[in-house]
Amino acid sequence: METTIAASKTSASAEADFLPLQGTDYVEFWVGNAKQAAHYYKTAFGFQSLAYAGPETGVKDRASYAIRQNKLTLVLTTALRPDTPIADHVALHGDGVKFLALKVEDATSAWNETTKRGGKSFLEPTTLKDENGRLVMSGIHTYGDTVHLFIERGDYNGVFMPGFRKWESDYNPPETGLMYVDHCVGNVGWNQMNPWVKFYEDVMGFRNILSFDDKDISTEYSALMSKVMSNGNGFVKFPINEPAEGKKKSQVEEYLDFYMGEGVQHCALATNSIIETVNDLQKRGVEFLNIPTTYYDELPARVGHIDEDLEPLKQLGILVDRDNEGYLLQIFTKPVEDRPTLFFEIIQRKGAKSFGKGNFKALFEALEKEQEARGNL
Repeated sequence: METTIAASKTSASAEADFLPLQGTDYVEFWVGNAKQAAHYYKTAFGFQSLAYAGPETGVKDRASYAIRQNKLTLVLTTALRPDTPIADHVALHGDGVKFLALKVEDATSAWNETTKRGGKSFLEPTTLKDENGRLVMSGIHTYGDTVHLFIERGDYNGVFMPGFRKWESDYNPPETGLMYVDHCVGNVGWNQMNPWVKFYEDVMGFRNILSFDDKDISTEYSALMSKVMSNGNGFVKFPINEPAEGKKKSQVEEYLDFYMGEGVQHCALATNSIIETVNDLQKRGVEFLNIPTTYYDELPARVGHIDEDLEPLKQLGILVDRDNEGYLLQIFTKPVEDRPTLFFEIIQRKGAKSFGKGNFKALFEALEKEQEARGNL
């Protein structure tokens, strides 16, 4: 109960936190080739082999590779046959995020509380057991084909979860300093942001902590609107984007066209040393958006004193923004697949609780250059 009480104390309305979340448990991608995807994330991002599930462990329709770096766990899953929901998902969307799994103390309570408030059930509370204990999971649908799983692992001591075995590998490249999931952003369709904000408020007890309209996030050509949803203790944050009217097609519209619907646009991964992390990622072949060097001319006047030297930030293309509580440094990869859909953000917070409003214009101009090169602007 300590977690529930602590979470409630940090919420303005103590009784309102009916869904105390302990953070992100894992993010699961449904992909065309999980073996190769796992190799990519190990090589490029520094994840380590953790666990495997597939025919050898009694799972007949899929293969899943769990990889980990500090508190950050990804699962890459692929279908073994064409006539399965996983294969259908990949055929429609390409590689994408299927599950945003959230750590809870009680997965049954989480399911009961969210479904009685209007959440559509994906998975009723289910207990998985093996020699290492029991794990309870449940889930509800959110935007598009994305699902929130609730994972209760207090009575489980295995490497990942029942059905998986430890994945031993001779190939484990060094880590890159990625620590945990800072936030995950969803792209939704025209006029769908507010209905999904209401879903997170009503069904999951989240609050809207920040809002950006098309005056905040726009360039000469394109615009979007965004609202940031946070749970009671602030451990889980889900910004939601929708397109806004502009002269040309926005990055959100491009995503919706190529993902064939709503879904997770990017996951932000936290680091304690963004310069070291990004240097390392670049050397491993991760491609980042190119930021106009003029951005750095105005940076000192806009954000004031920061601990980092400007030159390495400029060389790497790292963005900086400040709010009332401190500043943050952030950078965005190019899409990590051939469809211009999913990408990653690398973020280091130095007190700031915000999401880089001052960087939107520079970021959008960089995104538009990429869109133009693809013929999608």
